[in-house]
Amino acid sequence: MRRHRSSLGPHGVTDEATLLARAAVDDPASAERFVAVTAVDVWRLCAHLVDAEVADDLTQLTYERALGALPRFRGDSSARTWLLTIARRVCADEIRHRTRRRRVEAELSVLPPAPAADFTAHGALAALIRDLPGERREAFVLTQVIGMRYGEAAEVLECPVGTVRSRVARARAELQEHIESSGPAGRSDRGEWAASVE
Repeated sequence: MRRHRSSLGPHGVTDEATLLARAAVDDPASAERFVAVTAVDVWRLCAHLVDAEVADDLTQLTYERALGALPRFRGDSSARTWLLTIARRVCADEIRHRTRRRRVEAELSVLPPAPAADFTAHGALAALIRDLPGERREAFVLTQVIGMRYGEAAEVLECPVGTVRSRVARARAELQEHIESSGPAGRSDRGEWAASVE
């Protein structure tokens, strides 16, 4: 699942950092281009950490925060790492909001909302990823779904690289266990699932 980006971007722009630097000096075209080349990864992270139904809104909020914070971007990390760190915090805020809302609903004896539907062609695998414990899910999505290097993911997650590796290894083992223990109905998809997590 790992993806590697070319250092030469669309229209001759060298990389995301260049686009971000140009956007920081009030270049709307570069800001739009930065959004265009990074939006897929932001959306996928939001969809996996929260759910696809709100991923569009969370992606938009991520860019609102990122573009508002441009004057404070010092380049200590890559533009992509910086952006996905913001996206992760947006997701964490949404999860905290949902947790508070559910608590209030429970106190008022209001039925909780129905669970979101699966959002990819690999809906069963996506559901398994969603069921991973939060820290393992974050590490797995960043490295195995989005394709970040472990060092970059460690910056986003604000933890040591070894911790990221450990979380990913545990997530993969947990997913593999679910795949292997799935009943006869799940075995027809086993090869495809296994390829996704191996």
